[in-house]
Amino acid sequence: MEGLNQKSLERVVSQRAFAMSSSFPCQICVMGFLCGVCLTSLFLSFSFSPFSPPTMAAATDNGGGDSKSILKERERMMYTERSNLSDSNDDKVSLLYDAWSDFLFNKSSTKNGAQFSSINVPNAPHLENCKSTVEISQRLDTRIFNRSFPPWTIWKGNLDELPLSENDEQLQYYRDQIISQGAYPPWITGSDEENYPLTRKVQRDLWLHQHPTNCSDPSVKFLLADWERLPGFGIGAQIAGMCGLLAIAINEKRVLVTGYFNRADHDACKGSSHASWSCYFFPETSGECRVRALELMQDKVAREKGIITVKDNYTSRSIWTGRVPRRWGSPWSIMQPTTEINGSLISRHRKMDRRWWRAQAVRYLMRYQSEYTCNLMNIARHTSFGLEAAKIVLTSSSSEHRIVQELDGKSTIERYVWSNEKAWIPRPLLSMHIRMGDKACEMKVVGFEEYMHLAEKVRSRFPHMNTVWLSTEMQDVIDRSKSYKHWKFYYTNVTRQRGNMTMANYESSLGRETSTNYPIVNFLMAAEADFFIGALGSTWCFLIDGMRNTGGKVMSGYLSVNKDRFW
Repeated sequence: MEGLNQKSLERVVSQRAFAMSSSFPCQICVMGFLCGVCLTSLFLSFSFSPFSPPTMAAATDNGGGDSKSILKERERMMYTERSNLSDSNDDKVSLLYDAWSDFLFNKSSTKNGAQFSSINVPNAPHLENCKSTVEISQRLDTRIFNRSFPPWTIWKGNLDELPLSENDEQLQYYRDQIISQGAYPPWITGSDEENYPLTRKVQRDLWLHQHPTNCSDPSVKFLLADWERLPGFGIGAQIAGMCGLLAIAINEKRVLVTGYFNRADHDACKGSSHASWSCYFFPETSGECRVRALELMQDKVAREKGIITVKDNYTSRSIWTGRVPRRWGSPWSIMQPTTEINGSLISRHRKMDRRWWRAQAVRYLMRYQSEYTCNLMNIARHTSFGLEAAKIVLTSSSSEHRIVQELDGKSTIERYVWSNEKAWIPRPLLSMHIRMGDKACEMKVVGFEEYMHLAEKVRSRFPHMNTVWLSTEMQDVIDRSKSYKHWKFYYTNVTRQRGNMTMANYESSLGRETSTNYPIVNFLMAAEADFFIGALGSTWCFLIDGMRNTGGKVMSGYLSVNKDRFW
């Protein structure tokens, strides 16, 4: 009880000091107040423990259902702090990190998202305003009334909502012209040369195909398919299978509607997103088309006439190795050779068409994160990079700079121009996915040293890089990483395999929520990293490669320890 009283007392001290540190007279008063409190504390307990940022295991509960799930995940998804700042015990750094933690874990939830304006602290560059981000994404995923496309322009973020005056008629005209062409799907970043060939056009066409203007039109046909759930199928295999079903839907001119997703069948996925892909990413089609497909499933005539089909109507071969859509020609024939295996660039292989198509399909399916996924990424970045972000923010401020800032009154440039900036991560960042264990029956597996040899090769060209996001299911890999003192490693602190164990048994031991959440976090972090090292024989690495090659990362290259077994 005495320890609790002391911690509560320190908490009051910290909050009081933070709130009053902006003016010199207040600083004098606060100094006196602190001295008095410290003396009192000494009399009470003979010791005064230093202020430190909260640990991830010390979760708090604000009573919300979604928040409970996030907090529970917080206990299971911890991250190493190998990059501990040399002065991480500095009061101001700890104070700011603690304030961000309180905001993230006490205020944020999958329902309400981040509300920066409610906390008067310096902006957290590594945290995303999930509520605002999802609102923007929803607007950009909804067709304008009586138009073919959503408001896709070359203007990013909230800039599209900048009020135009009557004198801006010409600008409004050109803006409308751009929207009518739909040439700029906003989830594609980088130039055309930095993505796979025709990526912008394909993504535009996929959105149009999946969002017909009238889902009740008799000419609109559907393919309704649950996600694969056979024992032993990892999340990578599930996504690859759905990419095959999307190819079938495109070839047969059907709208793909996904059904039951077992990995979202847990308590953190609420309401209509429960057991649905939409718990993690935006739905693949509109709500109207989903309702229409479910109605047709009850219509025997519609099923007999083939107006709606299901997964059982197709063979496994047609799903997994079926015909790649040819409506865009053969753009894979001009893909840039940017993948290196055994020191050589791979210019051609037998499955270039499937590599190109899966990249397009996975990019479309993951085009926008849900609020739940956004919050998971916030937790990942904060627990990994939060102390570094706090130090950067405080170091960049002058000694007279006020720690407390009012964020409600954002300037015009903040509200519109900078609204599209991504959350901060330390760069350059190298992501590394190391797949071992039972994967040896499908591909050649190599030791951690082989991956680090490739990492050193990258750093020989980019000597300022020393940060690695490490993704692996093997505890031995984590243990070995600690011997590389000149690298900073970050990784999720979930229970890992010791010895050989099937992936199905391993995921079962983690539980459905954790075994889904932490791979998705690793996947998205790898997609955002500056460089990637993996094993193309792994479906997961194959899909990461696709996300990067449709996310402006083609020219970052890909260093693989092996090749896909079908090449």
